[in-house]
Amino acid sequence: MPTRTNLFAAAFLRTNGRWSGAEVDLSEAEIADDVGDAVGEALGLTGDELVLLCVEVEDEWFALVRYEGDLDPRVFLSDAQAGATDPLGELFAELAGIAVDKETPDLGVRPGGDFELLTDFGLRAEELLELSVEEGMLPADVLSVVAERLAFGDELDRLR
Repeated sequence: MPTRTNLFAAAFLRTNGRWSGAEVDLSEAEIADDVGDAVGEALGLTGDELVLLCVEVEDEWFALVRYEGDLDPRVFLSDAQAGATDPLGELFAELAGIAVDKETPDLGVRPGGDFELLTDFGLRAEELLELSVEEGMLPADVLSVVAERLAFGDELDRLR
């Protein structure tokens, strides 16, 4: 995968009601499972933890991935079209179960995946969707709002 200058990825581990974070290196991710492996490596996971991966690419799109024990990852992608135009976006689209048509790309921004992955933290699906499509909101801005709402804003700022 080509190296990006404007890629930020960090994973946040929730234990005992508190979040701790670490930057995640996705430069070697070639298949969807590599994303989870990179998260586990960055945080030293044992398998049962709740982890939220935040990824922002350029000023174009972001992904949120929730890992929880042995459950399949839950993924929200701010622009499903990233899967047709970006190799890393393709991995997140695959994780989210989003079908991507590279031959006839949809030029509109269309979020996809699991809109409810953060409802138990008080961030409703409608709010996540609104944030994702709000004009003037960059991926970094949206992730900052999400981090503040989930109480790991300081950790996100520390890693940026």
